[in-house]
Amino acid sequence: MIVVDAAEMRALDRWTIEHGTPGHVLMERAGAGAAQALRRRLGRPRGPVVVVCGRGNNGGDGFVIARHLRRAGVTAEVWLAADPAAVQGDAARMLASWRRGPGGIHALTDPGHLDALVKRLPRASMVVDALLGTGLNAPVGGHLARVIEAINAAGRPTFAVDIPSGLSADTGHPLGAAIHATATATFGFAKVGQHVYPGAGLVGALDVIDIGIPAEAVVAVGPRTTLLEAAELGRWLPRRPRAGHKGTFGHVLVIAGSRGKSGAALLAAEGAGRAGAGLTTLAGPAALQSVLEGHVREAMTAALPDDPAGTMALGDGGALTELLAGRASVTCGPGLGVTAGTRALVAALVRRCTAPLVLDADALNVVAGTTLLRERPAPSVLTPHPGEMARLAGVDTAAVQADRLGVARRVAREQAAIVVLKGARTVIAAPDGRVAIAPVGNPGLGSGGTGDVLAGVIGGLLAQGMAPFEAAAFGVYAHGAAADAVAAERGEVGLLARDVLAALPPAIARLQGAADAGP
Repeated sequence: MIVVDAAEMRALDRWTIEHGTPGHVLMERAGAGAAQALRRRLGRPRGPVVVVCGRGNNGGDGFVIARHLRRAGVTAEVWLAADPAAVQGDAARMLASWRRGPGGIHALTDPGHLDALVKRLPRASMVVDALLGTGLNAPVGGHLARVIEAINAAGRPTFAVDIPSGLSADTGHPLGAAIHATATATFGFAKVGQHVYPGAGLVGALDVIDIGIPAEAVVAVGPRTTLLEAAELGRWLPRRPRAGHKGTFGHVLVIAGSRGKSGAALLAAEGAGRAGAGLTTLAGPAALQSVLEGHVREAMTAALPDDPAGTMALGDGGALTELLAGRASVTCGPGLGVTAGTRALVAALVRRCTAPLVLDADALNVVAGTTLLRERPAPSVLTPHPGEMARLAGVDTAAVQADRLGVARRVAREQAAIVVLKGARTVIAAPDGRVAIAPVGNPGLGSGGTGDVLAGVIGGLLAQGMAPFEAAAFGVYAHGAAADAVAAERGEVGLLARDVLAALPPAIARLQGAADAGP
């Protein structure tokens, strides 16, 4: 599913208008479609629908909604948070159409008017938020903020027009006061800010209204963000030939673990196998060989030089060179530790590895602030959590979380790597500007080891021949869907990484089944 930012949506509207569809026609389609969506949710109203409009095009959509509700026999009231003379363009045309029928408008231009709205809202069967649209780029304050706060305080079902007023369409963060909607009808395409948090928690149920944006407009504008969908993803993983064998599905090398962190290495290695890799070799510090061998069954183990503290080192480099030969992909970082030895090991790995390379955890901390990744002879996939991303981007964690897509895009471009920024609504960014949002996963994934599993899963998918962006996106989705399946059965609290591992094969099978059932 395509999702767009505010600039892309403006460009799509502009292209459509310039190629023969007047703006007022688009507004009429938007308002009519939103009114239909609202009526499906309204049921039998026990009070008026209170439509609160601003002076811009979002308010124009609100006037259309009110008119269509009136035509359908639903009592609608229009409250205008502006002087009617300030309403211009297509919105003024729609205001005039509303005023030609009964009902008029209620002013919302001074504190006394706001008091009247506050008294009216509790009697509304539904409140329509048509104050501010996707073009908002500055914090909401003053009178409009007070109107928004009054709507939120009323506790009535609230239907947002295009986007909850006050919410950034690009980042999903409120710009000052923001509406908490029960449902939102958005126009043309869903907006980025509606699918990342905190915005995803403010839109309520989301309806996307077709307003007739032609396919040619989409080609011309080229939106760069997608929302991952099961039916599409299920087509990406190559189907297994009946005559396939373990050599057919790739050999993953996992370089992970240190004293006290052997669990991370074991989880990553099993993640590769659960994702379908034919063979997995787990390379850890020599001091941990007996521990690793005692816990793995399906994977092979190998030793790399280590130091007295039980962390890996490069040594003379011969062991690393030997391990890299013939590997279809490499995953490095879980439980690695950051020491002089691991820094030398990761640097050599980045430069020498000619297979796709997944870097996670401490391997990311080693490459942060360096130019190592620009020396890569093959694709890289980075899987940071927000703190690790902050180090890669040279900013603080708050800046990462304030613009997750923007920061992920920038780091992907600068490092020429696929970036998987983990968290609620994980995002996957490519160097060419593409970004995918994964609408799966739950807070149960906030436990130790789940990220190690994901790094192994992506490595296992790369070993099977998937392209790096597709492997990262498929891996994130399958990992999140597996966690959702566990949570649905047992709850989120107490969800462990090993639970996700066990649920991965059924989750992947469901993805492929969704593709088979699709059009």
